[in-house]
Formats: sequence, structure tokens, C-alpha cells
Amino acid sequence: MGTWLIQGATVLTADESGAVLPRADVLMRDSEIAGLWPSEARPAEIVADQTLKADGMVLIPGLVNAHTHAAMTLLRGYADDMELMPWLQQRIWPLEMKLEAEDVYWGTMLGAMEMIRGGVTCFNDMYHFYPDAARAVLDSGIRGVISGVLLGFLPNAEERLEAAIAWSTEWNGRGGGRLITMLGPHAPYTCPDPLFARVVEAAKGAGLGIHTHLSETAGEVADSVRDFGVTPVQRMQRLGMFDLHPVLAAHCVHLTEEDLQTLVRGRVGISHNPGSNMKLASGVAPVPKLLAAGAVVGLGTDGPASNNNLDMIEEMRLAALLHKLHTGDPTCVPAPQALAMATRLGAQALGLGDVIGQVKVGLKADLVLLDFRQPHLQPKHDPVSHLVYSARAGDVRTVFVDGQPLLLDGRFTTLDEETIYAEVNARVARLTQ
Repeated sequence: MGTWLIQGATVLTADESGAVLPRADVLMRDSEIAGLWPSEARPAEIVADQTLKADGMVLIPGLVNAHTHAAMTLLRGYADDMELMPWLQQRIWPLEMKLEAEDVYWGTMLGAMEMIRGGVTCFNDMYHFYPDAARAVLDSGIRGVISGVLLGFLPNAEERLEAAIAWSTEWNGRGGGRLITMLGPHAPYTCPDPLFARVVEAAKGAGLGIHTHLSETAGEVADSVRDFGVTPVQRMQRLGMFDLHPVLAAHCVHLTEEDLQTLVRGRVGISHNPGSNMKLASGVAPVPKLLAAGAVVGLGTDGPASNNNLDMIEEMRLAALLHKLHTGDPTCVPAPQALAMATRLGAQALGLGDVIGQVKVGLKADLVLLDFRQPHLQPKHDPVSHLVYSARAGDVRTVFVDGQPLLLDGRFTTLDEETIYAEVNARVARLTQ
């Protein structure tokens, strides 16, 4: 696979110390980070097949989108300004019933293109026709955690569950480890207890993770208390879901104190999705309390039909600003915390903390270079602050996954933009006619 040497970048390591290296060199060998030095201290004998001069650039670990439905790029702008349940029941689910496998493939390819251009190197996805979403992961070069959505109200729910278990077991780890599979029961309000119990049993037996939505709206929690006598979190606890690892719970907006402690004790990965939660008026997740209690909280965009983009730089900014306003505390969720949520903590939430999420020797070479030679990123006070509060997805210039360039000086190496646009628009025309 060869070696790459990035020279002279400002490196935001996103490690637990939050170290920032003002001028550093990074060596990638095959799929891993093989060296990291201050530029003046790099050993003279270090050479590489390819060298990138990175003066004026900031290097970060690839951003981790901890929760999305990438193929919903096909529905971007289709159903806006609605509450969650009418949005799902009246607009989204009826159109999704028309989807075909190739629709999901091309929608996911568009999502991968958008995410790569915005510095995302790993995304956690739950959707229909998941083998075709996985195919898009393998073809695009991005890292993907793929779950097939399981909906208990469908007439063939049991058959879909068994197919998802078999596929997830067979395909986990393909693409040199870039493809990770999980089981994806949609949510407690769409899946009965027997389905969840079977998912827990299968995940335990096959060593798979679980990806689900949890406590997204006040109505969901109230309905659970009415119908089951407990909150959605406590219902999942009863079913043994939190005995597994990893479990990724998206949203977790409406939590009791008992819920919060249950999630912390279970080491449940939580995806905070501020853009989607604001757009659907779902509420404000208790992120400061979760973080203070030791919860593992990453960031996600949710699907591009409820956000309406896959921009994780924007999501960092929203997370930092939302909780300042909500708590009245301007020190709440500072920029380094927002960056950690979008990188290291997001990786940990997916069970990938020892694989990605930091600029650290021995981890996978999922790295992003942003051009800070921009008016909105000057003067050079604090690169972490600039990244969270001032940067844009368009500032991303180069993206590596597994040490391979997917975006090189603003140009895709694995994706044909015009083909993807043409395929997506033709499929949307059919779906909405």
C-alpha cells in the first residue's frame, strides 16, 4: 500500500490530553499511522513513497459520524418543518416503501461523497437494503458501520431479522476491516420485545454490536411508561441490551436520572444529534450531565432528510453553541470537548476507540487536512477554536482512510461526481412521481 509523509501541518491529535502540535510531520505506512514528530525532530532516515507539504494546513483525525441514514440524501428537502411522528408516518415511510436496492446504493454513494468532502472518514448507518449501503462503503473507500433497519410492524419482520443476522455475521470485517456490521432494531416504539430479545441473543452469539434509536421524543417516553410501565431505556435494560458492547443509542434526549445512570453503567455509546433534534423540535439532550457522569457521547448528523446535511463540522459547532444557550453557561461544551465528541468519543461509542479517532501511532491512518489559509480562519489564535466555531466543510482539502487518499487537494480519487449526481436525480424522479 506504500507510505505517505505529511510535512509541516498543525496537528490536532484529539487525544485525551488535547495535544496540539504547531508544526509536525506524520508518517503513514500501509493502513496505519507509523510516525508522529515535531517537524524539526523527524529522524533524517525517514523517507516515504509520497510526500505532502502541509504548510498552513491543520491535520485532524477523521471525523466520526456516529448516527446517520446516508441514503436519505435521496429525501433531502422532501419533507421539512414537521413533527417527528407525522414526518415519519405520513411522508418518509410511504416513500421508503418504494425504494429499490440500487436507490440505496446511489443514495449512499452521494452521502459518502458529501461526508468525505466534509472530513468524515467513518459513519454509522442504519437503513433499508443494507447490503447495498455496504457495497457503497467498499466502493467509495470510506469506513462504515452498517446496520439493516429492523421494523417490527412489517409483515416479514422475523424473516428480515434472520436475514440481517446472517448477513451481518458473514460481512463483518470486509474491505480490510473498513466494513463493520451491527444489528439495527429501529427503536423501542417500532419493535416488540420478542424482536429485541432475539436481536440481543443474536448479537451476543455473533459478537455484533447494536444500533438503535432511544428516547428521542417526550411522546416516545410517555407512551413507553403508559404501555410498559417503564421508560424506553429501562425497557431495554430489562431485555439485556446493555449487557452487550458496543451498543450505540441515537438521540437519548429525554432521560430520567435513572436512565442516565443506566446508560453510564452499561457503557452505552450515545450519539448526540443536535441539528436533527433542533429541526424536529425533539428537545435538547442532557449532554453536559451525560459527559459529567462519564458517558461516552459522540456526535451524529442523523439522516439528511432531517438535518439536512451530513456536515460534521457544523454538528460540532451546533453541539457547542446549543448547550451554552440551553444551560446559560458559556463554558459548557467548549471547543476541545466538541472536537473530542466528533472524533475520539465517537470512535469509542462505536467500539472503535482502539482503531480510529486520534492522531496516534498505531491507529488507522484516517486523517484529514484542512486549509487554514482562509480569511475566516485567521488570525492564528487557537486552531481548535477555529475548527469548531469558524471552519466549514469546504475547508477540507485532503482525506485519507486506511492510509489511502480519497480526496487529494480537493479532488476525489474513488468517486465520479457527475455519475453519482445523474444516478441520484434519475432515481429521485422515479420515487417522487
